[in-house]
Amino acid sequence: MSYALCFLFPIAICVVPGDDIPYDVADSPWGQNLGNHRAVVSVPEKANAVKANIQWRRRDPSQESKNIIVYEALTAKQITNVIIKEVNREFGEIIFQPENVGEYYVYYMPYTADTLQSGYKTHYTQPEDTSDPAWRESLPVLLPEAEVTKIQARTEFDRFDPMEVIATAQETNELIENHKDQSYLLFTEDRKYPIRMRDDLPLRWIKNGSGNKFSGEALKGEFYVFQIGVYPTKASIEDIEITYSDLISEDGNSIPSSDFYCFNKSGTDWLGENIKKEIAIDAHKVGAMWFGVQVHENNKAGTYRGKIVLTPDGLEESIVDVSLTVLDKVIEDYGDNELWRYSRLRWLDSTIGLDDEVVAPYTPIEIDGNQAECLGRTVKFAENGLPKSIKSGSKEILADSISLKVGESEWSRSQMNLTKGTAGTVVWKSIGESTSFLMKCQTKMEFDGFVNFRIELKALHDIDVDDISLDIPFKREVATYMMGMGFKGGYRPEKWSWVWDEKLANNSIWIGDVDAGIHCKLKGTKDIWELYSLKADGVPKDWDNEGKGGCKVFEDGDKVVLRAYSGKRKIKDGESLDFCFSLLITPLKPLDPAHWNQRYYHAYVPIDAVKESGANIVNIHHGNDINKNINYPFTTADKMSGYVKEAHDKGIKVKIYYTIRELSNYTAEIWALRSLGTEIFVDGNGGGHSWLQEHLVDHYAPAWHHTFSDAETDAAIAQTGLSRWHNYYLEGLRWMIKNVGIDGLYLDGIGYDREIMKRVRKVMDRERAGCLIDFHSGNNFHPQYGLSNCATQYLEHFPYIDSLWFGEGFDYNESPDFWLVEISGIPFGLYGEMLQNNGNPWRGMIYGMTNRLGWGGDPRNIWKIWDDFGIQDAEMIGYWDKSCPVKTDNKDVLATVYRKNGKSLISIASWAKEAVSCKLMIDWEALELDPEKVTISAPEIPDFQPSAKFALSDSISVEPAKGWLLIVE
Repeated sequence: MSYALCFLFPIAICVVPGDDIPYDVADSPWGQNLGNHRAVVSVPEKANAVKANIQWRRRDPSQESKNIIVYEALTAKQITNVIIKEVNREFGEIIFQPENVGEYYVYYMPYTADTLQSGYKTHYTQPEDTSDPAWRESLPVLLPEAEVTKIQARTEFDRFDPMEVIATAQETNELIENHKDQSYLLFTEDRKYPIRMRDDLPLRWIKNGSGNKFSGEALKGEFYVFQIGVYPTKASIEDIEITYSDLISEDGNSIPSSDFYCFNKSGTDWLGENIKKEIAIDAHKVGAMWFGVQVHENNKAGTYRGKIVLTPDGLEESIVDVSLTVLDKVIEDYGDNELWRYSRLRWLDSTIGLDDEVVAPYTPIEIDGNQAECLGRTVKFAENGLPKSIKSGSKEILADSISLKVGESEWSRSQMNLTKGTAGTVVWKSIGESTSFLMKCQTKMEFDGFVNFRIELKALHDIDVDDISLDIPFKREVATYMMGMGFKGGYRPEKWSWVWDEKLANNSIWIGDVDAGIHCKLKGTKDIWELYSLKADGVPKDWDNEGKGGCKVFEDGDKVVLRAYSGKRKIKDGESLDFCFSLLITPLKPLDPAHWNQRYYHAYVPIDAVKESGANIVNIHHGNDINKNINYPFTTADKMSGYVKEAHDKGIKVKIYYTIRELSNYTAEIWALRSLGTEIFVDGNGGGHSWLQEHLVDHYAPAWHHTFSDAETDAAIAQTGLSRWHNYYLEGLRWMIKNVGIDGLYLDGIGYDREIMKRVRKVMDRERAGCLIDFHSGNNFHPQYGLSNCATQYLEHFPYIDSLWFGEGFDYNESPDFWLVEISGIPFGLYGEMLQNNGNPWRGMIYGMTNRLGWGGDPRNIWKIWDDFGIQDAEMIGYWDKSCPVKTDNKDVLATVYRKNGKSLISIASWAKEAVSCKLMIDWEALELDPEKVTISAPEIPDFQPSAKFALSDSISVEPAKGWLLIVE
């Protein structure tokens, strides 16, 4: 007995001719604990026991280890006298005692679920014998049969049909036998029926048969997508070559072969490089090949015919006849506005934003020989390609030239040549030679102050070296602060040591002052983006040198040296070593005064509530009505569009959470992405929500889960570090800005490198001026998260970010130097805000920070003071600046001044452990105020400070971890 198939469309019941058992969805979801699938059986007459044979055709593993539960439909009473007689993938046979004539529900995948903070675990219940022994003993040999009338899924999203209903072993073998002269079978499918299973043929293919013909309908202008399934019947396929003919219509019009794509075979990576993939399919496994063809608006209506030739390695070729009927209607945006068309798959190969153009506030690089200047920073390079001078403004950072020391080698000659010079990128290539080595250096400087170096050393003969090291000598007066490589941000220690560890991805360090510094990252030749560990790709082998390499910081007279060393080694004649690293010169850009007018409401609330609060930017997380599915905001785009329009009408910007790290199981293209193996999704051990276990089955890693109800859970799976999905992501961002109207991104962690980040900025700026990127991260300075400082970890992204929100795990009782370096963003040209335990408003104002409305804190009283004072027109002079015109006589009470004509706002905050008093020491000339005429007052700020007035000679009492905002005018 078999049952009917139902397509994944809103159809109540669907019956395939020749079958008498339909597949449908319950009118309303039943209890979650009973699982997502059931058979409906009918008992036609009174009986002490009946037998039900359920042809369920299941793809889930270990069917025999899952319980079966029977309920009477009318009374909703559980039947306890149940015997599970036989269970396998193809069918289950049970015996149960009906209490009445009528319908019964047989639930065959019941489970329990544990909902965790960011996850979900499904445990399928074990078979349990609840039957009465006396009843079992009374059963006759022959039993009446209950009729299986339908198979039901709990929700539309849970249903298996048609593409996850397996063919039986006999059906599969018969199909193979009928094509025994073929090494593999082909099955063509429209996009409506994504190929989902790898281990089984679907029953649909048994009924339709193997074939080499495909026909479909497309609209003018549409990027049309379809599939070819390949099933090797004898031996595994190592690769498949694909060629195309033009599609020709009867009147001679054509769609050229160059407009065909196979996403499984080739594409364009996130750097714009061409990639070619192998299509390998194990014997008796299903390989899904996803194709697309671009139909142009000027193609005339009609039927176009052509061929696709598939040639597996060492096997016979197959020709697939393609017939595509082009309808006389034009579709907008290639079909991208309708998810079911899958036209967005072409986004995987997008090169949007891949260029050398400059983005604001940066300016084109100015080149003068071996010198390059970009937005206030200047680098002079020696002939070997390494910097001999780095300035931030007029401040020199280096005490001497940066050098790569190779044992005792002395470079006899070096030559540096410009090979590329654009507004955004400059590339030099240098060649140096000694008696023992040839050194090639590629130096690439970009408009944001990022300089990348790739050095190749080639031995000219066998040689032993004591060390190969990179020395970056800082001027001591510049090297005030440090963070990275396992050192918590703050004042630089006298010395520091670090070694490579694949468990820790903390291979970068920043040393400098607020107005000048350098971030250095040591890396390998491969482009990777690892946040927490280097396990996936390993540590860079030439830097590590089998555990001999590392890094140290030490003082040497008036210098502070950062030395990356690799230790002793034997090098053979002709052997090459690679030493790659990057430098980023800070601060990256001037602090943006727009910060004082950016008032965040960090929650999804009605726009009227945002307007009433005084906020003008709202951040929308995922997991709500308008941004439902994590990192896939397209499923609720219509709702979001209405919300954004209302916000814009009331002068409010809307930014959304949308990033890369995990991806929702509601992603329309999930099956196409799964066909790409581990290119997009991380390979893993499975688990998580029941939907993942029942449909993805294996080879995935569960990630964030958000439960809306017991009938709807957004269950994400983990993504790889860098892939073509980043191209899709960028096109998706463009689409959201254009079609929904969002004003930028709220990023909680960043799932991509600086190359993608540059493209993000370009896409946003080009689609709509004024878009913002707001970046949040928890404190990753823990071995579990790579012992990484967030600011060093993400510093390469900071040139393109507008604001920071460093939160969970940050201790706001830390020292001021920690605040400055790790939390505030000020040394890098960014303002930040506070999160953990609502922050500390007194200390926060020292760094121009508040907390956020809607996320525990309430900064509205601080906002009011900003506006009453007019902080937007003031110059911020922090305590860290030697020219700060206000100090206190207590080393534990710090002062930052917001100076403007005629008055100043003074923020003081205490780091003392007890209540203290302090006096203000004011440079009146710097404030351009007459001390004989000024007043010092503290305006009343609810939950912050009472109203008060102070004389110039007064001592001001300051409570522990608190402070004052004083107006001097």
